[in-house]
Amino acid sequence: MANNVSTGMPPLKVGYMVIETDLMDDWRRFAVEGIGIHADDLPGGAMALRIDDYQRRFLVRPGPAEDVVAIGFEVEDIDALERASRHLLNEGVTPEPLSQSDASDRGVDAAFGFAGPKGLRFEIAAGAARTNAPLDMSTSGFVTGPGGLGHFVITSRRATEVAAEVERLFGARLSDTISQKVSGVQLELSFYHLNQRHHSIAVGGTKGLKLDPIRKRVQHVSIETARLEDVTAAFGRLRKLGYKMAMGIGQHPNDEVISFYVITPSGFELELGWNSLLVDDETWKVGHHDRMSAWGHFPEDITAGDRLRTAWAALTSPLRAG
Repeated sequence: MANNVSTGMPPLKVGYMVIETDLMDDWRRFAVEGIGIHADDLPGGAMALRIDDYQRRFLVRPGPAEDVVAIGFEVEDIDALERASRHLLNEGVTPEPLSQSDASDRGVDAAFGFAGPKGLRFEIAAGAARTNAPLDMSTSGFVTGPGGLGHFVITSRRATEVAAEVERLFGARLSDTISQKVSGVQLELSFYHLNQRHHSIAVGGTKGLKLDPIRKRVQHVSIETARLEDVTAAFGRLRKLGYKMAMGIGQHPNDEVISFYVITPSGFELELGWNSLLVDDETWKVGHHDRMSAWGHFPEDITAGDRLRTAWAALTSPLRAG
């Protein structure tokens, strides 16, 4: 049976992400020399990272958070933005319009925001600015288009509630789930699509004792390259530059992406992948997998001490909102 949800939310795709950091130089090195994407300087010391004809895909701005602080979803036009606002109001969420200055920083005509889990800000925007300016990238290209920028993963002690909010507020449809025991803890992940991309949002939690060892708002963000060679070349560049790998190259069983996970200068992870499955709601069947990876994705720079510190942090950290 096709997986579909009736919703008042217009079609969405991930449009941009806002990162706050005090490590601007390291982020430039990581993005340009490592991942191989284009960077433009902005007023106030900020930086725009571009991977296609959008003027903003990642807005990296000075600040103490060392995290993704906002994720923007794109709708087709201002009419769709108004429909999205009405939908959220009907669901008990009050959208807060962004100032013209903040919208301009994000490269959009208009947007509003509302609170998400763990202090993350969700935004919905219309009128993304495009540019014909050439891209200076080591990577041959990225897969965006109808599937948007990519995806992100949130972990939470209240993963069931967060997943329900993702379905209710965004009209997200479940693609599949994965369960796997890691260091004695049963991890449960649910993967949601908003469009043809296999998933734009994933929500993770633990079975039984509710833990959230991930202090960051977002566990990882992911972008998709045009060629497999882009993935392997970036892996080599990042290794040479000294960036730590959370997981080496491997393949996921659900979206079939071949990818690796690198630790960003701010501490959350970035997945660089290739060749994701596309979802057709008319024919897609929700599946379940009992492992995160079909092959590979072995920890590269994560030690036993790191795993112990992660477990201790999960047990002793205060309950973070979301």
